[in-house]
Amino acid sequence: MRENTRIILSGRDPHRYGGMVNPPVFHVSTVLAESIEQLNSRDYLEETGVQEMAYGRKGTPTSWALENAVAELEGGHRCLAYSSGLGAVTGALLSFLKAGDHLLMTDSVYAPTRRFCNAILKRFGVETTYYDPLTGADILSLLRSNTKVVFTESPGSHTFEVQDIPAIAEVAHAHGAKVLMDNTWASPLFFKPFEHGVDVSIQAGTKYIVGHADAMLGTVSTTKEAWHELLECTGYLGQCSGPDDLYLAQRGFRTLAVRLRQHQASALELAEWLQSRPEVRQVLYPALPGAPGHEIWKRDFLGASGLFGFELKPCAEEAVAEMLNGMRLFGMGYSWGGYESLLIPTNVQKIRTAVPWRFEGPLLRIHIGLEDVDDLKDDLEDGLKRLRNFRS
Repeated sequence: MRENTRIILSGRDPHRYGGMVNPPVFHVSTVLAESIEQLNSRDYLEETGVQEMAYGRKGTPTSWALENAVAELEGGHRCLAYSSGLGAVTGALLSFLKAGDHLLMTDSVYAPTRRFCNAILKRFGVETTYYDPLTGADILSLLRSNTKVVFTESPGSHTFEVQDIPAIAEVAHAHGAKVLMDNTWASPLFFKPFEHGVDVSIQAGTKYIVGHADAMLGTVSTTKEAWHELLECTGYLGQCSGPDDLYLAQRGFRTLAVRLRQHQASALELAEWLQSRPEVRQVLYPALPGAPGHEIWKRDFLGASGLFGFELKPCAEEAVAEMLNGMRLFGMGYSWGGYESLLIPTNVQKIRTAVPWRFEGPLLRIHIGLEDVDDLKDDLEDGLKRLRNFRS
């Protein structure tokens, strides 16, 4: 079955619900049992993997529909939904780490993940070492006897380094460590983590799965071997997602393919255009020929999303503010992955520790939405004109 069809069919069983196309929303806490025997048997449902309602937090047909769809598209054994992308990251890390363990974390990781490692994991006795995201098989030199997890995010947050996931996974597995990956940028459609050696794949479903900037959600998919540890720890932590957010995520999931194709086409056109601009020093978009990491992206990925970065030539901070404050179509706000275009300045230099900062000018992160690409180009051209003409 081809991807476009799988996205439509996965996780759905219309005839189970009277022919309804979309699985209904189950608002559930208490689930009554018909007998004491049935009540007692529910204690073992999670262990057996049977999807049968026992208590709202432990899963409903609403959550299973999305989880099964994501797991199928991503190629995982099973999947769990969380209340946010960060909740999915922290739940996954806590599932596979304990006091005394060592964690290898890519230096280009999402900043809140970094804060969690530096504050909470450190408090719990887990040591984190940040590594150069461009390290492949050479990560062997950083592995210790107590290294239990190698965490990857490809492309990297804000700076878009493409990691050699297969090389990292081969070395990590030979050492007995699990490979976790934040796969939000590519979505389950454009990168198949389990085909490249990943054990645990994490998504901020808030972005492309929801796709409409109106719900918070995270997902974690695993191999069969890693599933029980994730399931057990997630249960202990009380992690779950609300039924209405799950429903919105299901609705967004069905149009993932058509939306991502448009995001990709517009992003590539604008990335090429920005690369030609005299105000721009470089464009950080892996799908762009000649961009950093392009060859690995071409080898491992099936497409590119609408998020990338670009570095301006050195200029005053006030000039960047003048550019951004006058944008008509590009909003300024956190998150991304919705239908709207976004543009924000980014400065992660202070938190990067593994490698020297390689940028000379201001760095901007841009998300290309579903607007007409020529209108977006006009807005950017006007903004760059304000930047160029700025006088302090």
